[in-house]
Amino acid sequence: MATSSTKKKPVAKMLVMGIISIALYAALLTHQDEVNEMFGKGTWYAFLPILAAFLFSFVHGSFTGDFWTVVGIEAAKKKKEVK
Repeated sequence: MATSSTKKKPVAKMLVMGIISIALYAALLTHQDEVNEMFGKGTWYAFLPILAAFLFSFVHGSFTGDFWTVVGIEAAKKKKEVK
């Protein structure tokens, strides 16, 4: 007897992360002058570009991972070597 192993696809999470990603990029592009001024101040402000990169990476990476899961493409599983 075949069993169906259906996993719920993260469509809602994908859409939310996609919207957040678009909003982040739109805010960055529409406020370039303010962002450049803030990031260029030096001292503790030097950490802002690093934090922004982590934020963009997390949100966009989460969206991309969920996108490929929804499309149906998954990473190959490693096979265990039998000795």
